[in-house]
Amino acid sequence: MVCLGNICRSPLAEAVLRKKVRDAGLNWFIDSAGTNGFHTGEAPHHFTQKVAKANHIDISNLRARQFTALDCELFDKIYVMAADVLEEVKEIAGKQFNPGMTDYFLNELHPGRNEDVFDPWYGGYDGFEKVYQLIDETCNAILKSYFTALKTTQAQL
Repeated sequence: MVCLGNICRSPLAEAVLRKKVRDAGLNWFIDSAGTNGFHTGEAPHHFTQKVAKANHIDISNLRARQFTALDCELFDKIYVMAADVLEEVKEIAGKQFNPGMTDYFLNELHPGRNEDVFDPWYGGYDGFEKVYQLIDETCNAILKSYFTALKTTQAQL
C-alpha cells in the first residue's frame, strides 16, 4: 500500500487488510510506504489512529517509511492510492518498476477506473471515516477476489 507520506491512507489500508487476512487464516505479509520521506519514522496521523481504533484496530505501533525500488522485488502486489503516487512509484522504482504488479488500490473495487483514494489530510475527522469505509470495502473485494480465484484454481485441478 503506497500513498504520499505513509501516515493517512496507506497505513490504514495496511492495517485493515492485515486484520482481514489474519481473520481469514491467511499468511500474507502486508506493508505500507510513502513516496516522500517527509514523515519517515512518524506514527500515523492522529485521525488515522482514531478511526482505526474506533474499528477495533490498533495502529499506534506503525511508523512511516519511504517507498524504495527494493519494494518491487519484495512484494507480489503494490497498490497505489492515487495517480500522483503511481508516477512517483515509477520514478523511484526505475528499472525495477513492473506494471503488472502495480495497480490502483480502488481498481479492486472498481476495475479499470484508476480512481484515487482521496487524501483526508486536508479535512477533518469525517474525511478519515470516509476513507476508512472505502478502504474496508476495497479490502473485502481483495479477499473476495483471492478466494474466488482460489476456488476456480481448485476446481480446475
